[in-house]
Amino acid sequence: MNTLQRAKCQAKAHPLAMDAVLAAGVLVCMVAGSFVEPRHRDSVSWALRTPDLLSLLLIALGAAALVFRRRAPLTVLCLTGTVSVIESVTGDPRAPVAMSAVIALYTVASTTDRPTTWRVGLLTMTVLTGFAMAAGSLPWYAQENLAIFAWTGIGATAGDAVRSRRAFVQAIRERAERAERTREEEARRRVAEERLRIARDLHDVVAHHIALVNVQAGVAAHVMDKRPDQAKEALAHVREASRSALNELRATVGLLRQSGDPEAPTEPAPGLDRLDELTGTFRNAGLHIEVARADQGTTLPAAVDLAAYRIIQEALTNVQKHAGPQARAEVSVVRVGPHIEITVLDDGSGEDEAPDSGGGHGLLGMRERVTALRGTLTTGPRYGGGFRVHAILPVKNRTPGEDPA
Repeated sequence: MNTLQRAKCQAKAHPLAMDAVLAAGVLVCMVAGSFVEPRHRDSVSWALRTPDLLSLLLIALGAAALVFRRRAPLTVLCLTGTVSVIESVTGDPRAPVAMSAVIALYTVASTTDRPTTWRVGLLTMTVLTGFAMAAGSLPWYAQENLAIFAWTGIGATAGDAVRSRRAFVQAIRERAERAERTREEEARRRVAEERLRIARDLHDVVAHHIALVNVQAGVAAHVMDKRPDQAKEALAHVREASRSALNELRATVGLLRQSGDPEAPTEPAPGLDRLDELTGTFRNAGLHIEVARADQGTTLPAAVDLAAYRIIQEALTNVQKHAGPQARAEVSVVRVGPHIEITVLDDGSGEDEAPDSGGGHGLLGMRERVTALRGTLTTGPRYGGGFRVHAILPVKNRTPGEDPA
């Protein structure tokens, strides 16, 4: 098999040399056939004969033309057809010069389209057979004349079959390459989506816990000298927040490990069942929070549950960082028909910088999470002061092509 493939590669690399070899082989066959004469009496027999000099010259011209059959197939067909017609009219006995025309017709059929093959093939068959029958030395019904008709038809049909198979193989190869490109693009898209999801999770975890650590560290530094007990309590909250941040970071980064890693985390992703724990960490940091829930008995998909948790976490983190020390926050989780509505309000003075005005990605991350679930997110200042975050998430995940109604 390797030898055959190597021969094909060499043939493609040196087409002119291969055509020269083919022309030499056709020349040998035509010369050998010109010295043999069939006899049709009681039985078919063969006898030696001496061909005419003109027939040998026409044989040489037809074989020489085949060297250039790939460069100019129609020109070579015209030349070999002409020498075949001349030989069929003048040759007595006739030499097999038409063999070169059959090879040239095969080349035309294998390198052009089907309509051209039909037109050129019918024309070649008609001209060669017509001249052989009308002006040749043999009777019009002689087997040699019918053989010209048959062999030209075989050459055109074989060339068309080779061209069709070559086109079919090329189409399969292009389809396979296109499918491979599609798989690679899909893999790159999935990698980008996974990278974005992990970046959102890391941002939510780090922003939340670092904000708490910052607040509690500031409290500890303020009361360290006068009220050491309160400073010790604040430092305990700092320690607890940092431990939670490390655990969540370990769980998030652990997703990058291989599935067979025995140290891969098995802790489930956080959801609304941990809302009390989440609000408790903010209350420990000094933020006044009121929680109202009307979603009892609602089981959310994992992606929706995680998104709801992260939206509340990010919104409260923004309240902690930007709403001022005396701000109050309200969190509501309500089931409304086929949706779950998350609302986070604050009455902050707005003296600090607005959320994400410093180039952060909190609101952008929330919007990406909601958009990925085919939900809606509304954020903006409240009338009279404060900020409002309102998210509507579907209780059931929908595919991109599904009708939202």
